[in-house]
Formats: sequence, C-alpha cells, structure tokens
Amino acid sequence: MKNKKPLLAAVIAVLLAGTGYGLYWAGMNQGKKMAAPMSNETPSPVIGAAKADGSGKKVLYWHDPMAPGQKFDKPGKSPFMDMQLVPVYADDGGDAGDDGKVNISPRVQQNLGIRTAEVIRGNLASAVVAVGSVAYNERDVALVQARSNGFVERLHVRAPLDPVRKGQPLAELYVPEWVAAQEEYLSVRRMQGSGMDNLLGGARQRMRLAGMTDDQVRLVESSGKVQARLTIFAPIGGVVSELAVREGMTVMAGAPMFKINGLGTIWVNADVPESLAAQVRPGNMVEARTPALQGTVFKGRVSAILPDVDPATRTLKARIELANPAGRLVPGMFATIDFSSVARKDVLLVPTEAVIQTGTRSVVMVAQGNGKFIPAEVETGSETNGQTEIRKGLDAGQKVVVSGQFLIDSEASLTGTETRMAGMAAPAPDKAAGPAHRGEGRVESITRDEITISHGPIPSLQWGAMTMGFKLPAAGLPGNIAVGGNVVFEIHPVKDGAFEISTIAPAAGAAKGAAQ
Repeated sequence: MKNKKPLLAAVIAVLLAGTGYGLYWAGMNQGKKMAAPMSNETPSPVIGAAKADGSGKKVLYWHDPMAPGQKFDKPGKSPFMDMQLVPVYADDGGDAGDDGKVNISPRVQQNLGIRTAEVIRGNLASAVVAVGSVAYNERDVALVQARSNGFVERLHVRAPLDPVRKGQPLAELYVPEWVAAQEEYLSVRRMQGSGMDNLLGGARQRMRLAGMTDDQVRLVESSGKVQARLTIFAPIGGVVSELAVREGMTVMAGAPMFKINGLGTIWVNADVPESLAAQVRPGNMVEARTPALQGTVFKGRVSAILPDVDPATRTLKARIELANPAGRLVPGMFATIDFSSVARKDVLLVPTEAVIQTGTRSVVMVAQGNGKFIPAEVETGSETNGQTEIRKGLDAGQKVVVSGQFLIDSEASLTGTETRMAGMAAPAPDKAAGPAHRGEGRVESITRDEITISHGPIPSLQWGAMTMGFKLPAAGLPGNIAVGGNVVFEIHPVKDGAFEISTIAPAAGAAKGAAQ
C-alpha cells in the first residue's frame, strides 16, 4: 500500500506536466497567429474587392499618405515610411481617385476657412485704367531759324519756358545783306523811264531771296525807307521750350533761334499693360485726372498706340490728346487715364479670387454639395472690379470656392486624387526620373499595366521581402517573362510614389533550367 502512493503521485505529476506543456504550446501558436498581421511583412498591392473593418465602414484600400499613388489590400507597415498604412473608406472620399472628387467634412471646411460663391450672369464693363505723364503736343510746335547771316541787336524773350503770344516780338536782327537788298530796291523805284517795272520786280525778288518775309518786304515798300533792324515775331502762342540766341550774338543762315510749343492741346503718354492692349484702340474716348487739379476731369481721345513694348515693364504707350484750356496741364504732370469701352452683356461671372492660374491653364474648385469638391478647367475672359468672365467650363448656379482652394488641392493629393491642378496628364516615365534599384523575385501575376512580384529584400530602398506591384515599362515586357518564373529586375520611382520596371530578365538559375 505504501509503495502504491509514491507511484500514484508520480503519475499525477507527469499528467500535470504534460497538460501544462500542452497549454503552453497551444498559447504560443495562438500568439503567433495574432501577431502575424502586425509583423514587418508588407501587404501586397490592392487586387481584390473592398473589405469592411471593425468599424463597419467599407474599406476600399490602404495607402501611405506620403505616397498616395500606391494602394494595398490589407493593413500593415508602409514600405516607404516607418509608419502604418491608413485605410481609405468608400464613404469618406475614397472614390476621389476615380472621379476626381475631394470629400471634406464640415469641421475640416470650417478649419480651412472655405468660402464659396455662386456663378452668376451679368454685364461686364471692361474698365482699363492706366497712368501716364503729360508731354508737349509735338504736332503743335514752331521752329524759328535765322534766314540769313546777321547779328542779334535786341532780344525780347530772355529765358526758356517764357510764355509768348502769337505775333509777339521775339528778337530784332541786323542783317547787312537785307540792308543792301532794300537799298537796291529803293534805288530802282526812284529811277524814271520805261521798262523799270521789270527791274523793280527783280529788286523785290532779290529781297525775298535774301531771306526777308513778305511782311518785311511790304513794310519796306510802304515806308519807302531802309529798315536797318528787322523784328522777328512768334508764329504761334505757347512757351519757348528752347532758346539758342543771346543779344550781340552772330547768327548764321539756318541756325535755330527759338522753339515754341503750343499749349492748346497736350499729350498724355499712358502705359497700358500688354495683356490689356487689345481693349484700347485709337479713337477711344478717355477721361484724365491729375493730382495737381483735384476734381477736374479732362476729356480726350486716343490718338495712337505706339508700336513699341517696354521690355522691362511689358507695357505699350498709348498717346492721348487732351484739350488744355487755360494751359493748366503742363508737361511732367502725372495723370490717371480711364479708357471707356463697350460693356459685355449677359456673361458668366465669378469672383476673380476663385480662379487659380497655373501658368498653362485656369482652374476653379466647384462645390458639389455634401462636402464634395471637384476641380474644373475653365476658359476666362475679361476681368473688371474683382469679377472675371467665364467663357467655358461652368454653368450659372454652380458654386465655386473663393477661399481655401489651395488647401483643397492639398487634401486632394492626400486622398490620391488624379485630377489635380498641377496638370491633367503625367509625363511619360523616364529612367532619368530617379535612381534604379535592383531586386530578385518570382512573378505572381501580369496585367495590362502592372506586374506583381514576390521579391526578396532590396537594400538600396531598405525594403524587406514583400509582394508588390510595379508599373510595366513603356516598351512592354520581354517575351520570356511569364507567371511563376524567377526574374531579376531593376525599378525606378515615378509619380505619386509608385515604381516602374526599368529592366527585367529571367533569373540565371531559371534560364539555365529552361535551357536544359
């Protein structure tokens, strides 16, 4: 009896130890199964249909927000960044990559400060405003020159910019050649006899050839005396812009003495931006205002558009002719010019701030309700007073985003939107787009645009072994690449974080086996 008790105790101990080991082994296996999804293995690209997670929402795929172009069919660690993949739900804007829409919750809209405005129809009066400077009217100018050699005996205008009236004396000249011609004429007139009319006409013509004007010749005829000093009068009224003589000077025939610019009309040379030059035409009526004469409006018209573009400011000169009563406008003044044009009626209008100019096209963000937004390319027309004409791309009644549209584009990038303001079409991939990385693996599947490979580690990318899809090269796959074959390949990065096959060939072992 005593011998049976130790034996029974030993049997019970063995049974307890076996039961404990069995429970430990079962627990280890269960723990491995539960830890498998959280391992470092990277999920394969999305191939199958959408799934549902623990929240009950329909998951379309998982992606890395830093590389939204690559989609995966299950959660796990991103092969691009040291972070977990993020699910994209069907009811949370996940369809944005298919139809270009962006879904933003009302709370996020409020945080982004998004505002919208309605597309309306209205009239648009193109108002072109430019600045310019007042200048002399170069068509209203008179140049007084010396008509013969002589001396300036007396000067009535002594300083530049002195005002003068038409007919006002400017200077008195002593011209010896004129005196000789006058004495000859008077001597012939005092002679008696027949045939003197021809001689008298010849002497009169000699005075004209010497440079005397008809008025000066008539003065000699009426007075019957030699006019030793002859007075030069102003041909027009205005200001003496150039004075080239002084009293006592000797002047030569043809030498300039006075330049007189009229002030009845003046020019304003306005700088019109090159983009608005098509709206300004010769003959357009304008209104001019100047800070020196507050409250005064001068009316005129465009006389010419000068055929020259300033390379620094990209502007053209519009020459405007204005009436200048009382000579209040003087050269050098600044003036603001309003060009009037015909109003465009019944056109589509949006706030100018809603239009995003990318350099190659114009884009607006259209609000479609329920937090959905979509970019739309438009053709713009004239722009006035904060309103822009839309010629194509929108309809009346639609709503466009006028504030926060750039942030919406950023949200579109994070959700994988393919239709973005950066451009509708991506350039063809090129090997020079990024460095090439080498790997080896097994071909799992081949589609029209993608090849899926279960590859080993790629040290240059710090990737572990994984199954991943790659874009096919532009030239297509070689004919000896098939599903199930082992391959050696090189890849390079392309748009949106995806990778494309640069070169691919059967692995050496596979090729040798095929040859045998």
